[in-house]
Amino acid sequence: MAESLIIDKSLSKAEQYDQVIAQIEALVATESNQMANLANVAAVLKEAFGFFWVGFYLVDSPDELVLGPFQGPLACTRIRKGKGVCGASWADKKSILVPDVDAFPGHIACSSLSKSEVVIPGFSGDEVRIILDVDSDNLNDFDGTDQEKLEKLMQVLASQGVW
Repeated sequence: MAESLIIDKSLSKAEQYDQVIAQIEALVATESNQMANLANVAAVLKEAFGFFWVGFYLVDSPDELVLGPFQGPLACTRIRKGKGVCGASWADKKSILVPDVDAFPGHIACSSLSKSEVVIPGFSGDEVRIILDVDSDNLNDFDGTDQEKLEKLMQVLASQGVW
């Protein structure tokens, strides 16, 4: 993949994810800079799927995430471990799918336009190093396919040494 993204919109959502993940894998394979790779991954996901907000939070200290590369409106800069969806994903070391962010206890409203969310931790060994956060401005916009394929993407990025 050079500077173009190929997405066959006639494919199922799962097949589109597979197509996009393969292109991302090729993209990060030729670049060693973490920030460049994360920025491109966020851009590819936003362009491919039209997400309202997509980006990364990086573990910055034993108890705080810091905003990394993203695409979308202004975002929260720092999130404490265990706070909000991203902080809960980090603390629990698991993905979280949220159909309605207003129903999630302790949700941090970085944007009042965000209505649903899927959050995926990225691991180095058994430690969370990074969080992928994807938001939609529609309720119940994510499903098991999104979660499964975004988890696969994070595994690909980890195996490529992106973090």
